[in-house]
Amino acid sequence: MQPEEDEGMDAKPGDRILVEAETVGQPDREGEVLEVIEGSTRVSYRVRWADGHESIFTPAAGSMRVLSASE
Repeated sequence: MQPEEDEGMDAKPGDRILVEAETVGQPDREGEVLEVIEGSTRVSYRVRWADGHESIFTPAAGSMRVLSASE
């Protein structure tokens, strides 16, 4: 069964996200949202990526898809 996708929805902790590669030939990145960090002008996410590392990610418009945590 495919996970539910919602491009217009903000991610919440526990959701998986898919980020399109910025460079042709590079793979897309997938990770789990650990924390939502709300700033005055934009939202960032603390993400644990599929390779195990964690980082703060601030998506550009249209670069991130939310894959619902419930499958």
